Amino acid sequence: MTGEFEFQFPWALALLGLLPVYALLRGQSGKLSALTISSAEIAREAGGRARSAAGRLLWFLRLLALALGIVAQAGPRLADYHVERETPGIDIMLVLDLSWSMEAIDMGKPAQKLTRFACASGVLEDFIHRRPNDRIGLIAFSGVPYLASPLTLNHDWLNENILRLHIGIIRDLGTAIGDAVVVASKRLKAVPNSKSRIMILLTDGDNNMGKIDPLPAAQLAAALGVKIYTIGIGIEAPCNLPAFDPATGNLRLDANGNVIPTLLLQPANYTVLGKMADLSGGHFFRATNQRELQNIYHQIDRLEKSEVKLRRFATYEPLFQWPLLAALGLLSLELTLANTRFRRVP
Repeated sequence: MTGEFEFQFPWALALLGLLPVYALLRGQSGKLSALTISSAEIAREAGGRARSAAGRLLWFLRLLALALGIVAQAGPRLADYHVERETPGIDIMLVLDLSWSMEAIDMGKPAQKLTRFACASGVLEDFIHRRPNDRIGLIAFSGVPYLASPLTLNHDWLNENILRLHIGIIRDLGTAIGDAVVVASKRLKAVPNSKSRIMILLTDGDNNMGKIDPLPAAQLAAALGVKIYTIGIGIEAPCNLPAFDPATGNLRLDANGNVIPTLLLQPANYTVLGKMADLSGGHFFRATNQRELQNIYHQIDRLEKSEVKLRRFATYEPLFQWPLLAALGLLSLELTLANTRFRRVP
């Protein structure tokens, strides 16, 4: 384990300051041996050697053992601190229109050939990246709704599923907004202990398929505690639907690289989307170009913020045993020397 070195009871180290006082009061230890000698000079020499060898060494070992015992009492340890994010995330279900009209090229400059779907999928990836703590799912719909991804925190996997989508992958033609909202609402309701449930519906058309109308679907969502943000995409003027390959979603171009128009699309009526948002306590937005769509998702990101709490905790590896063992070793050495090499003779 690696971590910060610290003492559990640092105040105990103040006892180290008493050791010099104790040493001063105790003085040099090591009593002279009681021997009968014939010369005072011999006594002086013997006494000096006893005090310097036995007294000072043994007393030093005793002080060092006491010091190590105090250090052990202070509880040295390695602290490994961790910080956890406690984030009660928001459950978000993205509902994306894959009807053929989403292949219209009106969200960028003509040279860009940027379809409504390409614009929407790119902005969705950025929005998902901004919500790392939220469970996000995806419902794709055309004439019928399909679950493209359940609610998940694995956002890389979610983005991979978005990349697999294209216009034409759902063979049932039409726009079943009401059915898609009901499926998304039920998926959100099925998640237990949800702090907040929101749905972001992006479409460019009117409901013309399915068994449930959009307004009753929005009422059901509200009853289940789901807030709906609705986004109407596309310009406020007729535009051409380009020819494309339904098997891949790729545009079909003429020999000069120009788009081949197939039929004229009329602007959609987004009044219903506004009413759906009002019924569920959400907001309705309009996007006629890529920048507006990006700003809308940024607004939703600011409106639906997750509260992040940090929890700090630590794990410890105690180290008191090492100075304690060293102190016991020094005491053993002192006793061994006192009873062998520096043994006192009565």
